[in-house]
Amino acid sequence: MPRTEKLERVAELKRRIEGSAALLLAEYRGLTVSDITELRRTLREADASLTVVKNTLMQRAASEAGLELTELLSGPSAVAFVDGDAVTAAKKIKTATKQFPTLVLKGGYVEGQVLSADDANRLADLESREVMLSKIAGLLKGEIARAGATFVSAQSRFLSLLDAYKATLPAEPEAEAQEAEAPEAEVEVEAPEAEVEAPEAEARAAEEGADPTNDDGKE
Repeated sequence: MPRTEKLERVAELKRRIEGSAALLLAEYRGLTVSDITELRRTLREADASLTVVKNTLMQRAASEAGLELTELLSGPSAVAFVDGDAVTAAKKIKTATKQFPTLVLKGGYVEGQVLSADDANRLADLESREVMLSKIAGLLKGEIARAGATFVSAQSRFLSLLDAYKATLPAEPEAEAQEAEAPEAEVEVEAPEAEVEAPEAEARAAEEGADPTNDDGKE
């Protein structure tokens, strides 16, 4: 491979390494072109793409990206660049090893950690993100339901206690207070009438007592 082409290939691998959520490395010794094509199709369902790589180029690209994958790059290597859930992609590869016995999951790189072959296989045995999120959602839903039931029960007990307390209060003081307020209302209503009538009475008295001989009243 010409040097320029190698440099371009390394740059492309580095770009894919840095743009992937995880890497899974497998040894594909003994697989035919048709087998690798089938494996690629399976991994696409897990939002991952499988690429056959030269170990030296992959090692250099990984080094430039800040990863040390030398121990995983032995024998014919294929790398799954994972954009989705690493657990789901690992499950796909592990399931494929049953169909293709010569396929070996060699390790990987997930969340800043280099995984050995054993680690990668344990990763494949974990529950997928979707299943875990579903279980967490179920747990949260149960907790919310229990919290809601507790709140309703507490509210019901509080209202019962409040009703019981109201039943113990005497009713007579309220009636007496209403009777005491009634006369005050009558006084407040009558007072303005007295004030209005007084000026009218004084006016009539003045008219009746007027002097008929007063010059001011002559024509």
